[in-house]
This record gives sequence, C-alpha cells and structure tokens, in this order.
Amino acid sequence: MITVNDIESLIPQRAPFVMIDKLLAFSDSTTSTGFSIRADNIFAENDVFKEPGLVENIAQTAAARAGYVSYTENKPVLVGYIGAISNLQIYLLPKTGDELITEITIENQIFDVTLISGKITCNGQLVAQCKMKIFINQLKN
Repeated sequence: MITVNDIESLIPQRAPFVMIDKLLAFSDSTTSTGFSIRADNIFAENDVFKEPGLVENIAQTAAARAGYVSYTENKPVLVGYIGAISNLQIYLLPKTGDELITEITIENQIFDVTLISGKITCNGQLVAQCKMKIFINQLKN
C-alpha cells in the first residue's frame, strides 16, 4: 500500500462523494485502490452499494492515479471529467461492509484525454468493469 495521509489530497471529490479510501498500488500503466462501503454512503440503499457508486469508484481510482502523479511532482490536483463510459458490465452489487478493490489500466493517453479500462473485485469476485474516456481540465480555476 502506498502511504498517503489523506486520500482526499489526491482527488478533487469531497465527502460525502468520496468512493475510495486508500491507494494500494501505482505504476505507469496501472493503479489500484481500496474502498470499504459504509452504511451511510450516499450510494448505499438497503445495505446494497448501487450502480452509480461503482462507476464513480472506477472514476475516482483514475483520479487518484492522476492525483498521485501530481503529488509526486509537487503540483496541484487537477479536475477530470468522465467523457464517455463504454462496455459497462455489472455482475453483482456489493453489500455495506464489503471492501472493493478497484484497478484501472491506462489504455491510451493523448493530450488531456485518458482512455482507461477499470474493474472492481470484492472477495475475489468480479463486481463490475468498463472503459472510460476521461478529460483533464488543465486550466487553473
């Protein structure tokens, strides 16, 4: 696990919209995060973590990757936007108390656009996977 005191230092999202809680691994092409689903999560309903939370979890794993790069270069964290989601497959909905392990792989990066594939597992089972096109806002706010 990569030690970063506060995961919110790597991503632009803030509570209650934070869907990752630790950075597990980082390389040039792959990043993984962990997330323990709490009962008070905004995407938890009747002890089930819903589909929008899974999509956001993948997106925030990509954000954590970009934020970690910025962190190591002593630069501010930039805001990214989901431009497209394709091939979304959800196999099961995890329960509150479960820990998600999410891995994203960089497929291609051109200028301010990054194409990723992401997958979420829980207790060794594939939960969801998709591809995303993410745009990074390089402008200072």
